[in-house]
Amino acid sequence: MQRARRNLLLATGAGCGLGGVGAVAPLLGSMAPGSLARLQGGAKRVELGQLAPGEHLVLRWRGLPVWVLRRTPAMVDALARGEQRLADPMSLRGTTPPWARNRWRSLRPEFLVFSNVCTHLGCVPELRLSGGADLPAHWPGGFACPCHGSLYDLAARVWRDMPAPDNMSVPDYEFIADTTIMLGVHRD
Repeated sequence: MQRARRNLLLATGAGCGLGGVGAVAPLLGSMAPGSLARLQGGAKRVELGQLAPGEHLVLRWRGLPVWVLRRTPAMVDALARGEQRLADPMSLRGTTPPWARNRWRSLRPEFLVFSNVCTHLGCVPELRLSGGADLPAHWPGGFACPCHGSLYDLAARVWRDMPAPDNMSVPDYEFIADTTIMLGVHRD
């Protein structure tokens, strides 16, 4: 009788163990990110060769609008002028990566890669290269937020005394060829 009871207990325990594994496996599988989430969150190769100076490219990455602006030499030169108007010219606060804490906020002066989301309430600022009635008289070109009026220069640095508290963010990226970047990756 003891032997039969022991066999029954072993069979019951083994059945419960297999049933538990069978129930937990799909649960764990459902917690993994789906293929769309993996695609959106991973590194993304971006070709920049088609961009002429002064042109920009807009793409979605991790659910955010990411811009690549190929600045002209005049745009790059203008970044040095007017830094006194900026709240954080060297991007010392916020989430700017250390390698982008420079006047250009980029690895190379001619290419600006940034997330075009206003740091005030998340609106999408517009590229405004020339002045207008709604912009300051000395407007050097940059980005203007249509929601609450925050102004950013051509390095996505916010002007002083604006509703936006910080510069727009710069994602990790690296050049893998002369005019090709890998967005989402940066090796120091």
